[in-house]
Amino acid sequence: MSYNPKLIIFSAPSGSGKSTIINRLLADGLDMEFSISATSRAPRGSEQHGVEYYFLSPEEFKEKIAQDAFVEYEEVYENRFYGTLKSEIERIASKGKATVFDVDVKGGLNIKKMYQEKALTLFIQPPSVEELRRRLEGRATDAPEVIQQRLDKAAFEMSFASQYDYIIVNDDLEKAIHETKTIVQAFLSR
Repeated sequence: MSYNPKLIIFSAPSGSGKSTIINRLLADGLDMEFSISATSRAPRGSEQHGVEYYFLSPEEFKEKIAQDAFVEYEEVYENRFYGTLKSEIERIASKGKATVFDVDVKGGLNIKKMYQEKALTLFIQPPSVEELRRRLEGRATDAPEVIQQRLDKAAFEMSFASQYDYIIVNDDLEKAIHETKTIVQAFLSR
């Protein structure tokens, strides 16, 4: 590897505003590109291989695990895998860009462990669990039991926040975007 990969890892509970913040940073023209994950699930709707995901069969996914081709992966359900291919980091780094990840806390900390100072970890946190509940209910996309599952998972994820380089509390979206952008620009200029 002759290039110097830089990785920017975002983790957050569902409903914390992470995707909005990431999309704003990507739209601001920073020298970074979003990592395309691999999955063993079938494409949905108009999803395309190499655009939304790299679609692999469960057998292909297991083969790549055996070849140590992943930076991180998880078997969410039996034979339903999600993960990040090392080749994806190489693809983006070869363009001179940083790789942006949106991963769960375990995946984020595993990537940080592997890449250490080349990786920046950012945890986007809602102001409170009550505010998170209000946001999830406001979306009106999930049944009450799904919202409760997301809140339970959020409490678990928030217990890992202190292991991240930075915690950004998203109580004001514009402020959170500005704070995140300042941290990311400082990291990219190192």
